[in-house]
Amino acid sequence: VQLQASGGGLVQAGGSLRLSCAASGRSFSRYPMGWFRQAPGKEREFVASIDWSGGSTYYADSVKGRFTISRDNAKNTVYLQMNSLKPEDTAVYYCAADRVEWGIGAVRADDYEYWGQGTLVTVSS
Repeated sequence: VQLQASGGGLVQAGGSLRLSCAASGRSFSRYPMGWFRQAPGKEREFVASIDWSGGSTYYADSVKGRFTISRDNAKNTVYLQMNSLKPEDTAVYYCAADRVEWGIGAVRADDYEYWGQGTLVTVSS
């Protein structure tokens, strides 16, 4: 399974970005997906997850109301729309594919089997 994340960049505080993660090599539509991030000097943290169908999502409190995770199973792609960005959102963002087929998603990194290479998001103040 290969996951290719893209869409990162430099944005001013209050701005928006949309990250994409294209998957190949497995039946994408059967598995939940997640986004994590890792800021410099900090541990990787959960951002958002989405179940296999796209009908159920879950967010970290720090991004709730500002970020939206979605997926297009026909395109084997998961998205993370990020609005009202803050400097503290600066991090490398990773997409990940869950281990559990037909699952609802997870918040622990250990529950994810495959990881993308990461895309850097920098929010300037």
